[in-house]
Amino acid sequence: MSVVGIDLGFQSCYVAVARAGGIETIANEYSDRCTPACISFGPKNRSIGAAAKSQIISNAKNTVQGFKRFHGRAFSDPFVEAEKSNLAYDIVQLPTGLTGIKVRYMEEERNFTTEQVTAMLLSKLKETAESVLKKPVVDCVVSVPCFYTDAERRSVMDATQIAGLNCLRLMNETTAVALAYGIYKQDLPGLEEKPRNVVFIDMGHSSYQVSVCAFNRGKLKVLATAFDTTLGGRKFDEVLVNHFCEEFGKKYKLDIKSKIRALLRLSQECEKLKKLMSANASDLPLSIECFMNDVDVSGTMNRGKFLEMCDGLLARVEPPLRSVLEQAKLKKEDIYAVEIVGGATRIPAVKEKISKFFGKELSTTLNADEAVTRGCALQCAILSPAFKVREFSITDVVPYPISLRWNSPAEEGSSDCEVFSKNHAAPFSKVLTFYRKEPFTLEACYSSPQDLPYPDPAIAQFSVQKVTPQSDGSSSKVKVKVRVNVHGIFSVSSASLVEVQKFEENEEPMETDQNAKEEEKMQVDQEEPHVEEQQQQTPAENKAESEEMETSQAGSKDKKMDQPPQAKKAKVKTSTVDLPIENQLLWQIDREMLNLYIENEGKMIMQDKLEKERNDAKNAVEEYVYEMRDKLSGEYEKFVSEDDRNSFTLKLEDTENWLYEDGEDQPKQVYIDKLAELKNLGQPIKTRFQESEERPKLFEELGKQIQQYMKVISSFKNKEDQYDHLDAADVMKVEKSTNEAMEWMNKKLNLQNKQSPTMDPVVKTKEIEAKIKELTSTCNPIISKPKPKVEPPKEEQKNAEQNGPVDGQGDSPGPQAAEPGTDTAVPSDPDKKLPEMDID
Repeated sequence: MSVVGIDLGFQSCYVAVARAGGIETIANEYSDRCTPACISFGPKNRSIGAAAKSQIISNAKNTVQGFKRFHGRAFSDPFVEAEKSNLAYDIVQLPTGLTGIKVRYMEEERNFTTEQVTAMLLSKLKETAESVLKKPVVDCVVSVPCFYTDAERRSVMDATQIAGLNCLRLMNETTAVALAYGIYKQDLPGLEEKPRNVVFIDMGHSSYQVSVCAFNRGKLKVLATAFDTTLGGRKFDEVLVNHFCEEFGKKYKLDIKSKIRALLRLSQECEKLKKLMSANASDLPLSIECFMNDVDVSGTMNRGKFLEMCDGLLARVEPPLRSVLEQAKLKKEDIYAVEIVGGATRIPAVKEKISKFFGKELSTTLNADEAVTRGCALQCAILSPAFKVREFSITDVVPYPISLRWNSPAEEGSSDCEVFSKNHAAPFSKVLTFYRKEPFTLEACYSSPQDLPYPDPAIAQFSVQKVTPQSDGSSSKVKVKVRVNVHGIFSVSSASLVEVQKFEENEEPMETDQNAKEEEKMQVDQEEPHVEEQQQQTPAENKAESEEMETSQAGSKDKKMDQPPQAKKAKVKTSTVDLPIENQLLWQIDREMLNLYIENEGKMIMQDKLEKERNDAKNAVEEYVYEMRDKLSGEYEKFVSEDDRNSFTLKLEDTENWLYEDGEDQPKQVYIDKLAELKNLGQPIKTRFQESEERPKLFEELGKQIQQYMKVISSFKNKEDQYDHLDAADVMKVEKSTNEAMEWMNKKLNLQNKQSPTMDPVVKTKEIEAKIKELTSTCNPIISKPKPKVEPPKEEQKNAEQNGPVDGQGDSPGPQAAEPGTDTAVPSDPDKKLPEMDID
């Protein structure tokens, strides 16, 4: 199983995979590591990525892009209202109230949710990764902007499920960049030392994000984040588009904004011009042929004039930088480095503004486009048990303060408490204690609606069920755990009722007070990190109203000290009962609808696959027609008769005409049958050509084998030492086989030379290969038979020949004589032991 990181951008997407050698960004079928966030819907299938981008002009109404920011947003959302005028496709209000995308697909009008459209893009990225890795891809980490709210994050999580992915973490984009930066640093300060503070700036196509992070060895902590949710590369493009719309309107009397295709073409050209101006300060031309009403348009722009027009946008660069330092309580001198990523940070004026603010050179050690996806892939490898990665802890932050509200009978209204402040560490859990006699509801919302780039501050409602009073009728103690998880999503993760039973001192309690404390502690420490929320209240208030939220950490000790000593202490036994919680999440897709979307996505993937196979079959026919037509007048010319060539050429022309008329839209099997019909005519010609190419080489190889064996036979007959060990009968066998092969070859060569090349060959390459194999299998074992070796006499035998027989040598077994040069001989008596010797 592979683990991948996905940078789900507004304009383009990247996929990176963790491998044994490190992190690798994956290229798509066009060998491009960048996949456009674009989907085009057609009458038969969907096109996704680069194929869809090529249809932005030709299929404008059904080609969807720039949908990333519609996640979790209602159709009435002011942001959605503002975006409508920039879109070539239609958006509609879905029955749920959310924003839907209206397109024509499979010859009918279809409304898709933002989750479905994002899932289509994720499916494409998943398929790209699987085709490169040759493995299934399931686990992933997906990037989201750090300013996304709960509703937007849950929407992206739903999209990953529809695409068949298991999202291990939704990772803030600037946090992913920080991880990609820090994990490879070998010189980070130790855990006890002062951390290194680095600012990360990501300005992409649609938004601008800043975060400041503190690094220690093996540890990353995000201190604060700031952002401008609409400042990005496309705002700079819009400045150019509006300028040229106005200029061309005056110069050529064209109302460009009335024609969406003309506007899209101008937007594409303006984006190219913007990139050219980043590298060139001189006047640059913008020309578009047949732009609108068959009119050619042209204009010029230079960097100086462009920057003047962008003064308002450039003024928005500094405030988030100032804000992030104030939130982190840092000075500019405390910043070690400023790392920039994102396409829009390539604009020289943007870089200059940032550099001037911090008073230092900007760092560009990370890949501006791929840093986010590389960080996501690293995080996925850390979370996956399949990889062993250097320990590196990541602490993110809560971007907006979160509060809980509940009904409080004591105050005759509602009470609220801020449970997570802005820039609070995340993921994080807290345990809150309530005193209640009946079920109650908690409302979660964002505390500062004015700072929220989202119209509705509500997050969700959580109803704690099955709360009952104690046996004596008093309020029960209810422990509620609230959590911001790894995805940055808030939830009430659990609730439990603490039942207390009191015993007199002379009674035998089932559990001691110490056990009760331990049990209570277990409820608090289920997850890390944890903090128990303490709310300051006087003892009188606690007595007057038992339905207030109260402390459950260290406050209990202080309260015990304030109470008067009791004559008799009652021992208690506590037990906990888990309580069910009903969630009502803002804009949450229900499970039944989600399953339907998953099923529909599977059907659409299958339809795309079938259409691809159909097109491949059609293209195979077209390719064969062009290939055979060229070769019939080229390399195949002498292998086909005039009549056959004319009839086959006519057949090819008829097939080509059919392809562009009746055969334009036929089932896959029709194309397969048509190709088989053509190959019945073309294959014999192709075979004759291939045979003529291969036959001479094989005859030459056979001739070489025959010459080799003839040479061996001649050497044997001349009684050369090399072959004098061979048996005469075996050599005769070799000679017979060789002569037969030579006779066969000469006969076939003569017949083939007389045969016309337009006729099937007399001898085929398979026959020649079989003859070579037959000859070698007969002759090789004989001629390669090894010559027997004559071993030289041993040293002892030489001694025996010179000095006579030695005692113990001969046919009968016995003790061996000592080797020459040794002082001690082996005794003839086997029971007699040699003297022991000390050996160092």
